[in-house]
Amino acid sequence: MKKYLITLVLFALASTSLSVNAQSKTKLAHINSQELLEAMPATDSARAQLEKIAREHEAVLEEMYVEYQTKASALGSAMEAGNLSDLALASKQSELKDIENRITTFEQTARQDIEKKQVELFTPVQEAAMNAVNLVAEENGITYVFDTSMGTLVYMSPDALNILPLVKAKLGVE
Repeated sequence: MKKYLITLVLFALASTSLSVNAQSKTKLAHINSQELLEAMPATDSARAQLEKIAREHEAVLEEMYVEYQTKASALGSAMEAGNLSDLALASKQSELKDIENRITTFEQTARQDIEKKQVELFTPVQEAAMNAVNLVAEENGITYVFDTSMGTLVYMSPDALNILPLVKAKLGVE
């Protein structure tokens, strides 16, 4: 029984020693990933491309709206004048409904196109940022890097290691 107790105490001491040793090797750091992404020139380029596409879609939509307004106005004038047969009225109303459907379809397709293009343009930028964070963490022996842009940290010491300047230097951005 005494041997068992001594073995148990030695095991507990060894476990505590390993735990303390592991804790002393843990190095924490933080970064504001949003600030990093905003500092990267590729973000501006991607944003400009996305805005150009959005403007092109808006121009097409504006043309469609003008067409709809023109035809709706002409239909209203013709109805007031009373020079439309029931068949002509139904045809004009159907034409307006078709334009409405085209507008709705185009809006949905444009939104999907912009979302797809956003992923296509910003994924490489985010990957470059993540790769730089990983490299800086590895080079500096950092175990964990917290993203402060998410606002999930409960406490952060003023002495905490902010690796944003190191990552910016790694990416060559100011």
